[in-house]
This record gives sequence, C-alpha cells and structure tokens, in this order.
Amino acid sequence: MKKYQTKLDLTSDEFIRRKADMETMLETLANRREEIRRNTAASIARLQKRGKYPARIKIEKIIDPGTIFHEIGLFAAYEMYDDIPGGYPAAGTITGIGTVCGKKAVIVANDPLVKSGAWVEMTCKKNLRAQELAMENNLPIIYMVDSAGVNLERQAEIFPGRDHFGRIFRNNAKMAAMGIPQISCVFGFCVAGGAYLPGMSSDLGMVTANASMFLAGPFLVRSALGQDVDMETLGGATMHNEISGVADYEFADEDEALDWIRDQMAAIGSGKSVPFDRIAGEDPAYDPDELLGILPENLSNTYEIREIIARLVDGSRFTEYKPKFGLTLVTVFARLGGFSVGIIANQGKAVKKKMPPDNHGRPQPPQIQLGNVIYSDSANKATQFIMLCNERHIPLIFLQDVTGFMVGKMAENNGIIQDGAQFVNAQANSIVPKFTVVLRNSYGAGNYAMCGKAYDPRLIYSWPTARLAVMDGGIAADTVLLTKKKLSEEEQAAFRAKLVEKYAREASPYFSAARLVVDDILDPRETRPALINGLEMAAHNASLPPYVTGVMRM
Repeated sequence: MKKYQTKLDLTSDEFIRRKADMETMLETLANRREEIRRNTAASIARLQKRGKYPARIKIEKIIDPGTIFHEIGLFAAYEMYDDIPGGYPAAGTITGIGTVCGKKAVIVANDPLVKSGAWVEMTCKKNLRAQELAMENNLPIIYMVDSAGVNLERQAEIFPGRDHFGRIFRNNAKMAAMGIPQISCVFGFCVAGGAYLPGMSSDLGMVTANASMFLAGPFLVRSALGQDVDMETLGGATMHNEISGVADYEFADEDEALDWIRDQMAAIGSGKSVPFDRIAGEDPAYDPDELLGILPENLSNTYEIREIIARLVDGSRFTEYKPKFGLTLVTVFARLGGFSVGIIANQGKAVKKKMPPDNHGRPQPPQIQLGNVIYSDSANKATQFIMLCNERHIPLIFLQDVTGFMVGKMAENNGIIQDGAQFVNAQANSIVPKFTVVLRNSYGAGNYAMCGKAYDPRLIYSWPTARLAVMDGGIAADTVLLTKKKLSEEEQAAFRAKLVEKYAREASPYFSAARLVVDDILDPRETRPALINGLEMAAHNASLPPYVTGVMRM
C-alpha cells in the first residue's frame, strides 16, 4: 500500500479558519460531556458516608490501568426529560466497552445519583444496546446493579412493548444459551422485575452493607400482604447467601466486590481464534490533530475525503479500489490498528466523470457530479466492494457525508433505483462487522446505503459537525410549501422559518445521540482509537455465516 501524499496546506487561511470553527464545536462538546458526568460534592459525600463509590469510579477500578473505557450512550436522554428536576444525565446508567484483566467486556453500571437508578425509556434502550453489543461480539458482560427499578411515574414508556423492560431478561436467557459470561454484583437496590437481571446471570454477588434484592419491597409487601418486614430480612445480602441461595457471593464492602469482578474476568478462557487478519499496527504518518482543519465550517463548502482517511489509517497508506470509476464514493483497502479493513467514504467535493464520445465519435464534455451524492456508477462500485470484503472477511468502515442518491430524469433513466437497491442489498446482508462515522451530512436513503443505524453497524459515531435527517431543512420546507398555495407570502415565510428551525434542532448530533441513533459524539481525534476498539471487540466473535444477498435486480 502506498502512503497518501497530502495536499493539505496547514498554513492556509482556509485550514486555520476551519480548525478554529471545529475547536469551537469541540469546546461545546467538552462542556456538555462534563455537565453530564459531573456529580456534586454533596451527592458524592452521601455515597461515601454509606461506603459507596460513584458509578464511574467503580468502572475505573475494574478496568485495567492505562486502558480506555469507551463509553456508549453518554448523551442518552440529553434534554429529553426537562420536566424532571435535574433531568436524566446519561439516562441514569453508564454503559461501554472496557478491558478487564486483558479481556474486552461490556460494562453496565447503574448510577444511584440519578433518581436512585430508576429506569425510564432511554435507560431501557441503553441497557438493551449494551446487551446487543455483548451478543453481536460474544463479549462477557458485567452488571453493577444499583437501581430502584422502573420509574413508576413513567411506566408506559417501559412496559410492555417488545423493546421494553422485559426484553432485558429475554436477552439474559439468550446470552446464557450462547455461552456468554454474565457477571452481576448488587451494590444497592435491586427491585421488582429488575431482580431478574442478576438472578439470571452466570454469577451473582452482593455487598453486605447496602445490597438488597426482592420482587416487592417492604412498603409493597405491607400494602399487598399486611406483612411488616425489614429490608435485610426480606432481601438482604446475608439472607440471599445463607437462606434463599439466590446469591453466590457476599462481600463486606465495595472494594472486595470490585476485586471479585476482576477475578471472575481473569478466569474466563480466551475463546476462539480471531477471524480477521491483523498484523502489528502503526500510527498514521500525519498528525490526527490535522483532522480539525479539514471539514468546512459550513455544509456546502468542499474538501478531499482522502485527507481524512490518511489521518485515520496505519501509516496513512491505502490501496484505492476502482480509483477512476464511481468518483463520488471512495473505496479503499487499508489497515487500522493492524486490522485489514475496507473503507467506503463519500467524497467531499465535486468530481468530473469522463463521458464516452457521442454517436458520431465526437468527444463529450465531462459530467460534473456532486461529491456527497451517490450516482449509479458509485453505487455499483460500492456494491462490488462490499461483496469483496465479505468474501475475504474484511470488516467495513463507512464514513458518511451523503445528501442522498441522485434524482432527476437522467438518473431515473439510468436506473438509479435499481443501482441503489443493489447497494443497500449488499450492505444490509453483509456478514462482516460494520462501523459507521457520520462526518457531516446523513440524509435520506443515503443514510441507509452508508450503513445508518437501521442497518446494524456494530458501533455508530458522529462528529459534532454531523446532521442526520430525511433531507436538508430548507429543501424540506420548500417542498412542503408547494402544497400550501393558499398561504400569503408572510405566512409562507413564517412557516418556512419554523420548519427550517425544527429540522436544524432535530438534525443535530446531540438530538440523535440522546435517542441512541448514534452511540457517541466524537472529537475527530478520537475516531481512530474508537474504531480500533470496535475492531478488537468484533474480533471476539469468530462465527461468520455464509454471505448471501438473494435476488438482486439487474
């Protein structure tokens, strides 16, 4: 593979201006992260008085020193529960992927400082996402339980649909059948249906001082049966270890419990061999800090996507597949953290497609194609590239900046629907792990073809510059206004402004991250380590079925 020769001018006004704009966005991102993670001194003191650690400290204590906890869903529930004092930071549960005793694991920790760990809809979705990661990648999962159960004032959000609370326990059973280790420790409350989660795990420990686990707490028992019973007698750690036998281990304090979790992880076998090719990795030849100055400060200006790829992949080297065909999509083979990968990326600038001579042999001018639009030739190239990667068991990475498929008379006559359908078919049936990063635009069917959330990427991230919507807000407003001919000019202007503002808010990456449409919003410099973590995670599942696409219209 050849090293990419950068054409980026680090001293240009354009680069400096773009970098400054990105740094402003990253300052907002950092402030919002800090806001979500911040615990007040008073709340921490209350935990310490009871011999308890904040949830994030517990995670720090079980992961290997010097390793990164890749958090998933930090922005879950962001600005969604403003009617609740304090909101629901991170949906009251911390989830992510960490390395424990040299092994990757999914970690779930209830945050008792957020409404005593009580669950709302986004808490449930976040836990389901964590279990999905464990099942897709055959990873052990660690539950650190400290929850008052369902938020009873919002029960309709969480019961009884397919992807509601009960799905958690269904997944516990499925993971048990798959042979996935599930390690649970109860650090505080574990109430009602939530008690089934640790009860269905492989191993269950409880901390003597604070842990309690029961289907109905003392107040409900008194209300339903007229029995007066204290917390420990009803469901304390000692009772469950000595009488019911529900728990397997009892710990004097949280430090002892955290050591036990690490011991359990250390005892797990290494499992199957890695199904994907990997050699020793190397850093990119170009400074990842330069990623900050590549994207334009607005959605219409252009850039070269290869400059971004060169700052993500090993040695800044890659081999481009069909470099002179289907130019609005760039497809490359590269290494990332030593892993062999295939990358499909939307081009960030207009390109010139060479046209054949006319019927009289006269040369024709090149066709100008918009970079972030998928044309028939680009769709065909991507389809074949995806099939090659699946044939060779090479994981796929999608870098999205797409406004959709080409429309209009010529595009329809050339069969854009058919070509787009083949692209989506090949991508949807892909058996290799897929990872998606939304760099800028992610609109309409382009989102689907480039492996949006609905197409099961193992991990999906966005940059702060991302915009996810069915289409651009201005275009949407103009389209709707064509049906509202009775409105006056003033009414049309007001309607348009309102709809554009609505699209701007809903297309924000924070809006998407709050609803787990993306797993996290990344500083561009975090993209490479996040993708390497995902590839290492995916390598734990050595089972790949045959690649079959079914009938594809020709």
